[in-house]
Amino acid sequence: MKSVIGLLVVAVICILGYVLILKKTAPTGGGTPQQTIDVAGVKNDLIAIAQAERSYQAEHGSYAPLADLVSSGALVVAKTGRDGYTYDVDSSASNFRVTAHCAATTEQPCTNYFVDSSMEVQVAP
Repeated sequence: MKSVIGLLVVAVICILGYVLILKKTAPTGGGTPQQTIDVAGVKNDLIAIAQAERSYQAEHGSYAPLADLVSSGALVVAKTGRDGYTYDVDSSASNFRVTAHCAATTEQPCTNYFVDSSMEVQVAP
C-alpha cells in the first residue's frame, strides 16, 4: 500500500512539472497556429527586403524605396504585403527602415514589426 501511494505522489509531481514546463514554453500572444505562421512569413519577408536594401546600397551607394528595389532586381519577389500586413520602406542615403503594418481589429489584434540596418526584426512602437 505504501508503494502505491508513493507511486501516485511521484506521478502527480511529474504531471505538475510537465504542465508547468508546457506553460513556460507555450508561445505568447495567444494567436492561432495560422497567425503564428503568418507572422513568421512576415518576419522572413522583412529580412528579405532588408537584404535587398543592403544589396542595392552596395551597388548604388544609397538605400531605395520598395518600388526601386523591385525594378532594379535587388528584390525578386514583389510582395507589397502578406495576410493582412502591408510593407513600407523608409529610406535615405545612409539608412533604411522596413515596416510591416497590420490592420488590427477588436476581434483580431496584431503587432507591427520593423527591421533596419541592424537586420533584427523588432516590434514597432
